[in-house]
Amino acid sequence: MAGKISPSMMCVDFRRLEESVKALEQAGVEYLHFDVMDGHFVPNFTLGPDFIRCVREMTSIPFDFHLMVERPETVLSVFDIRAGDIVSVHQEASIHLQRTLQHIRDMGAKPSVALNPATPIYAIDEVLDDLELVLVMTVNPGFAGQKLVPSTIRKIAGLKERLKANGHPEVEIEVDGNVSWDNAVKMRQAGADLFVAGTSSVFRKGEDIQMLIERFRACIA
Repeated sequence: MAGKISPSMMCVDFRRLEESVKALEQAGVEYLHFDVMDGHFVPNFTLGPDFIRCVREMTSIPFDFHLMVERPETVLSVFDIRAGDIVSVHQEASIHLQRTLQHIRDMGAKPSVALNPATPIYAIDEVLDDLELVLVMTVNPGFAGQKLVPSTIRKIAGLKERLKANGHPEVEIEVDGNVSWDNAVKMRQAGADLFVAGTSSVFRKGEDIQMLIERFRACIA
């Protein structure tokens, strides 16, 4: 099965938001990725519920929430989470991780755990039964435009092997951080399934989004 694309909405040109969303829809992307940051878990603030609600009115594409917030279980109800969406919470941020994942599933969404570059993959062994995805951060979270942490390519491959060894080959691997065309090829070869695409791949200033999506798909086929 070919890889799937989740364009990062923090990288979209906000002046052309509706036009860009329609172009992504026409290009057939599988998800729209929303980075939610609280200024505590990461030193940045991004996409709040009002912005996300606005985009909901423009498209039927499922949403891919990445909650880079402390105690994410306290804000789940703030967002318009719907059946078929993905919700990723950080292993490092939720005290009662299993309970949080179950809450996400109860909302009809796909529960996912995000792992920072320095967080070992064995940290999620006890919640594998509760997951549909694992989000591997290939940069340290907080800002777009960072360089890839090279060791995260090996981490993707190691996670793929660990999921199989623990009887969960169906759990998908999502990758986020400097997912350029060249890096996407390496990530795909390592075992990634879903790719968060930003300024290094599908939101390149002055270039056609649909054409860029088509080129990106060739990298993750």
